[in-house]
Amino acid sequence: MDIASLTIDQIKTGLTARKFSASELAIEALRFAESENPKTNAMLLFSRERALAAAKKVDDQISAGEPLGALAGVPIAVKDVISTKGIRTTCGSKLLEKYVPPYDATAVIRLEQAGGVIVGKANCDEFAMGSSNENSAYGPVRNPVALDRVPGGSSGGSAASVAQGTSVVSLGSDTGGSIRQPASFCGVVGVTPTYGRVSRYGLVAFASSLDHIGPFARNVRDAAILLGAIAGHDVHDATSASAPVPDYARLLDGNVKGMKIGLPKEYFKGLASETGDLIAKGVDVLKKLGCEVREVTLPTTDYAIACYYIICTAEASSNLARYDGVRYTTRSESSPTLIDMYRNTRGEGFGAECKRRIMLGTYVLSAGYYDAYYLKAQKVRALIARDFAQAFTEVDAIIAPVSPFPAFRLGEKLNDPMEMYLSDIYTITGDLAGIPCMSVPCGTTAAGLPVGMQILTKHFDESGMFRLAEAFEKAGGVS
Repeated sequence: MDIASLTIDQIKTGLTARKFSASELAIEALRFAESENPKTNAMLLFSRERALAAAKKVDDQISAGEPLGALAGVPIAVKDVISTKGIRTTCGSKLLEKYVPPYDATAVIRLEQAGGVIVGKANCDEFAMGSSNENSAYGPVRNPVALDRVPGGSSGGSAASVAQGTSVVSLGSDTGGSIRQPASFCGVVGVTPTYGRVSRYGLVAFASSLDHIGPFARNVRDAAILLGAIAGHDVHDATSASAPVPDYARLLDGNVKGMKIGLPKEYFKGLASETGDLIAKGVDVLKKLGCEVREVTLPTTDYAIACYYIICTAEASSNLARYDGVRYTTRSESSPTLIDMYRNTRGEGFGAECKRRIMLGTYVLSAGYYDAYYLKAQKVRALIARDFAQAFTEVDAIIAPVSPFPAFRLGEKLNDPMEMYLSDIYTITGDLAGIPCMSVPCGTTAAGLPVGMQILTKHFDESGMFRLAEAFEKAGGVS
């Protein structure tokens, strides 16, 4: 079996035809992943015992003639900011290098209820803060397409594992583009669902009003199946939406003729010509499929970067205050007083990017600055959401670039935070508005680097988003 190219449907067909067992698949997947991982450092650890136990359950179901779940036997990687009971969850940080959660995230529970086999935890930027996956305390991830390039961040390990074949699908998290940008850089599909569509219970918080869990896959159908398995209301998450979850995969009928597609003029300013040319070709494919394309405007886009980096850092400052060495974090032992212990634990444990964001967030929340910065940013956020709501009265979906450029070289932007932050300029608006958005592969540059096309739709219209993406994919995308 070719582990690096298997799809969910192929796995299910193989299992039901008894071409291989789930246990055989899990063993081969682990063997392949463990041998290939040193090239990219996409995976931080492998959960062999848990994977084999989950695979045995699937084999027992087959033997008993029981119906199989949507993810039966599928090898899955889980980003290391998502809690896994009994398996270390480090968030890419020294502070949590020994932390083993006592519970599973809801998304993890639903993966395994659907028959999924979790093969390990994927590397990520520390506490999901970064756009290149160079901020992990356990070393950067390399892009499997070009090993001298970044895979994107913060879910770079999740994207790289799917692109490399060390998992069939994976889970990541997205706060400002951390699923779509790595998907674009690695040439895979990445989905950020509507805020509240997937429970955040067990997702270690970065910015609670912006964090999403979502899937990576090598094709749109697999992403739709994975999202369908983990989506739905959860009593453990107060922000979890009670909206019914459609059968996304069943609704992939390829019928996109007459869909109205919007091109936001603000998203094509400052776009590298090679990236822009590929997106333009992608739009031409949609036109040939019968879509109607028109220009739309999202006028508050220019304020999005400032708005996002005020809100997300403020929430990060609050959420990361708990990591002080008192309970589950690695503690600095050479501290004569309690205050010294706090200071030394956080000073030694947090990396430079986390410290930068904590300090900025603490500043914008401080007395005298809250109204001037945080409150104003929330008002701008409402305007950004209003822009999208208005646009979706005119169009069914919006097409945009994911990143201004393809994957950059390791170390190229690491010492320039502003340049790094600008790489998220096209993705943060979707998170601020809370709408579903995804990246689908849209060709490669002359240097062979993947470029993703972003599709955004109105709240809870993941079905329309998937239908458009799959039609584009089946039409051959951009060659």
